[in-house]
Amino acid sequence: MPIIESALDARHAHYDFTLAAGEPWLYDLKRGQTLRIVDLEGNQAVDTLFYRSADPVERYSAQDTIRAQRNLYLSAGSVLMSNLGNPLLTIVADTCGRHDTLGGACAAESNTVRYALDKRHMHSCRDSYLNALAHCTCGAAALLGKRDLVSNINFFMNVPVTPLGKLTFEDGISAPGKYVEVRAEDDVTVLISNCPQLNNPCNGYNPTPVRLLVWEA
Repeated sequence: MPIIESALDARHAHYDFTLAAGEPWLYDLKRGQTLRIVDLEGNQAVDTLFYRSADPVERYSAQDTIRAQRNLYLSAGSVLMSNLGNPLLTIVADTCGRHDTLGGACAAESNTVRYALDKRHMHSCRDSYLNALAHCTCGAAALLGKRDLVSNINFFMNVPVTPLGKLTFEDGISAPGKYVEVRAEDDVTVLISNCPQLNNPCNGYNPTPVRLLVWEA
């Protein structure tokens, strides 16, 4: 996968925020703006969804994105497509090299099935998504709910496909300071869960913060 570094200077970003491990983030990204997600300590999965702000019925589609680029994994140059076949964002820089489209978001139900009944109470990305949406009172996100949580991107997460066609959760291929940048091709609402998963190596069994920066067009 291509490694492409950014020409953008963090000192010139108009937004700079550190998102704690296990916390959600909701943001309206305008057309032409660039969002950088920085894996501050390495081996941290960042579960991310995108919706078109003007009409959130149109949202990121894993199926359309995979079909358009003929690749299961995302990297620099990948165009993130909507369920209506329109480009929502483009990955314009990436120092990690590969991001997951298949692993999905952890939930109380999957924690129970994959690990143990006593893991059901543990915080999950699905909980984070719903928490963020429940506290949103304006904009496109105020119209979103449980039924709008579709298959997400897992930035920095390593989910290889085995020769038998199964998925495995493996140690990440990221490292401290690795980042990915996406440029908005339309006004999009970004919904992130900085994954709290403790039961598999997607976060190195130790969820950590990420840094979020936004530059103007």
